[in-house]
Amino acid sequence: MKRVLMLGMGFLLAALVAQRVAAVPQGGSGILSGAVIGPDDKPVPHAVITYQSGGGTSPHVVHADARGHFSIAKLRSDVYGLRASGKGVFSDWENVSVRSGKTKAVTLRLIYAKKIPKQYTATRTYDPEPKP
Repeated sequence: MKRVLMLGMGFLLAALVAQRVAAVPQGGSGILSGAVIGPDDKPVPHAVITYQSGGGTSPHVVHADARGHFSIAKLRSDVYGLRASGKGVFSDWENVSVRSGKTKAVTLRLIYAKKIPKQYTATRTYDPEPKP
């Protein structure tokens, strides 16, 4: 009986230690990288990327490089809301999960605008009834 009691206490102690270790936050940080693509399917240079932690931290802004690429380092494990804008056009909000020690890649597509800027429209328009 003593042996069973000691074995049970050992398992209980091991379970408590394992629970305590799992509750300690993991060190390190995650990276979020990606590209911003315009309605014309081309990269958007110097686009603005707004991001905010799902944990309620204040919003932050980064800028894409000349090729439309961006990288955000030193992020804590969390779900982040991202949105890009450039040349008067915006993307949908994307929710992206970032984990410590990992790099997450995302592509943000610009699709919304009150009026599509000239940069994204064709120079020639289609006329369904050509004039003679």
